[in-house]
Amino acid sequence: MSGGAPPDVCAVVLAAGEGTRLRPLTARLPKALCPVGNVPLLDRALTRVAGLGLSGPGQVAVNACYLGDQVVDHVGSRAHLSVEPGDPLGTAGGVGNLRTWIAGRGVLVGNADAYLAAPDAAPGPDIAALLDGWNGETVRLLGQPAPDPTEPGTFGGHRFVGFSLLPWRLVRDLPPTFGDLVRAVWRPAEAAGALEVTAFRGVFYDTGTPRDYLAANLHAAAGGCLVAPDATVTGRCRETVVGAGAVVAGDTVRTVVWPGATVRPDESLHDTIRAGADLTVPA
Repeated sequence: MSGGAPPDVCAVVLAAGEGTRLRPLTARLPKALCPVGNVPLLDRALTRVAGLGLSGPGQVAVNACYLGDQVVDHVGSRAHLSVEPGDPLGTAGGVGNLRTWIAGRGVLVGNADAYLAAPDAAPGPDIAALLDGWNGETVRLLGQPAPDPTEPGTFGGHRFVGFSLLPWRLVRDLPPTFGDLVRAVWRPAEAAGALEVTAFRGVFYDTGTPRDYLAANLHAAAGGCLVAPDATVTGRCRETVVGAGAVVAGDTVRTVVWPGATVRPDESLHDTIRAGADLTVPA
């Protein structure tokens, strides 16, 4: 197999989390819908799995919980939707809640908040090595070498970068209750010698903090200004992403201006995220 997913693999994109570290931005939008480079993070994840040949509600599922109505409306008929009642079920519980839909297949699990960009590869083929030659039995993680390979949270000296591949034999017993994949699946597989790390050689941000969220946007802008076609910019704009319908009359440097947001003529924003007319989050 090269460049695509085998027929016995489906994809689950996790989009149920509260994004507490990105508040107050995530009081307005679920983290999965926060734009990076003027594209919602969730759409980036769906494009990535589509690049592997996985699309539609038979092959791709998205879970939702926090501000779930927004996620459901945004996804529409593009994927199977799993709406979790009450609080989010976590990464393991979210997958466990989809066991009936998964129905014996291996599962490519992606975090909607992961920003990945690989040089010389389109979304999908950039992570195809995660699936290449998979025997359907091991757990695979997409990873990058960690600055400190002994730090907690690493796997074989690598940090996890947003996508994992799980065999059905380990998914079928996951309960639809709160839990995380690290403790429920990854660490036990590692202890059993059944975990493999596949190297990702591109750029990764988890976008979980304002600092990393800004960094991902600046990377998407490639060092310049990325302005939506219907935005209005009359002020000075440097290293800034300006969303659809936004109005920028002041100065912006290393800034993300959300769709529909406003920067007044008397404002000068540096290393920030602006949402609406009044919310400025420093990065």
